Amino acid sequence: MEQQNYLIDTNVVIDYLGNKIYHNGMQFMNTVIDAVPNISVITKIEVLGFNTTKTEYQLLTDFMDDANVIELSKNVADICIDLRKKYRIKLPDAIIASTALATKSALITRNTADFKNIDGLIVIDPHSL
Repeated sequence: MEQQNYLIDTNVVIDYLGNKIYHNGMQFMNTVIDAVPNISVITKIEVLGFNTTKTEYQLLTDFMDDANVIELSKNVADICIDLRKKYRIKLPDAIIASTALATKSALITRNTADFKNIDGLIVIDPHSL
């Protein structure tokens, strides 16, 4: 059986680093993070685009340095175009969803409502574990 890949959404990166996920969700996230976290380039842009303290920014930067940042490829862009036409979702969400689909990854997000109807996309909310 093939091991599940995971893509972590922006809100979960923030919640994880802020220790705002309940115990079972934190245990799950620790396992995911220990195996090198995968994020979309959109998540990197969103996370590092926050205005925050120097100390918090360093924590965010350290996380990004340890993460596998998946860039926008032709395949991700093509899937994204299809998702935007079919589901009319916001561009950042469409890029994150298409990155998860292109890499055959489950998407870890607190924002399940925007992703729940996308065919073939596995969505996990660590807050509900």
